[in-house]
Amino acid sequence: MKLPHRRQFLHLAAGAAALPAVSRVARAQTYPTRPVRIVVGFAAGGPTDILARLIGQWLSERLGQPFLIENRPGAGSNIGTEAVVNAKADGYTLLLVAPANTINTAVYNKLNYSFIRDIVPVAGVLRTPYVMEVNPGVPANTVPEFIAYTKANPGKINMASPGNGTPGHVAGELFRMITGGDIVHVPYRGAAPALADLLGGQVQVMFADMPSSIPYVRAGKLRALATTTVRRSEMLPDVPTVSDFLPGYEASGCFGIGVPKTTPVEIVERLNREINAGLADPRIKAPLAELGGTVLPGSPADFAKLLVEETEKWAKVVKFAGIKPE
Repeated sequence: MKLPHRRQFLHLAAGAAALPAVSRVARAQTYPTRPVRIVVGFAAGGPTDILARLIGQWLSERLGQPFLIENRPGAGSNIGTEAVVNAKADGYTLLLVAPANTINTAVYNKLNYSFIRDIVPVAGVLRTPYVMEVNPGVPANTVPEFIAYTKANPGKINMASPGNGTPGHVAGELFRMITGGDIVHVPYRGAAPALADLLGGQVQVMFADMPSSIPYVRAGKLRALATTTVRRSEMLPDVPTVSDFLPGYEASGCFGIGVPKTTPVEIVERLNREINAGLADPRIKAPLAELGGTVLPGSPADFAKLLVEETEKWAKVVKFAGIKPE
């Protein structure tokens, strides 16, 4: 797959260059002059919503205008994303970019937009690992032991996920793709019922988000075999990573801010500066750490490169597993 984000940024730069330099500077200094909305493609109360509110509060304090959260759940975040794609490209409608955005490109064949083409990355915010965890009844204490267990019991190991094409699902399918294990995917309608059945032993393994898993892991009700980022998690420092045993494995949730294409580049750059300032501030870093991830400072181009890489990786996994939307 080619890297469309490069052309995208060239287009933005060309558009900005067509304006007088004084005009561009003046617009960046006066922005925003009215409330800004951050669209979240999920319901209120979840990790994505919490993240948006943290960033919104920071930007409100820095820029002197309310940054209002607008929850637009549905179709795995596609409804909210399409609303931003179709919004006026003036810096007053932002998208809370979530892992689903890079996965849905391959899962949904008839989207009315192209995430890579139609959303301009502004700034990364957070990268979170998932936890590969099993019910304590599973006779495996390490990733290699679990792999051996799946190969000794083909078709008998059930993997729970919050639903088809969700981050936990594709993380598990990437594991299956690399190991060749015969694991049965069992989709649920959300993380809570999936986790409940894992606790009850109806399913044996799950690649789950960190905040919901840690209390059960620490209480001994679930066994964490590994985390899924390349580096160990500070919240579970004694738990190895999957890549310790399977080099090349990496699965994480990448979050950040995006805007509609053709949004003025000076507004993109100002938002990027302010968000990066927040990621360096302890008042923002501390609550972000509670979500189990690491901050993602960098330029718009850095975030764009990461999103393209994630999109390409999950496209391969979706094709391998034949994932279709529910």
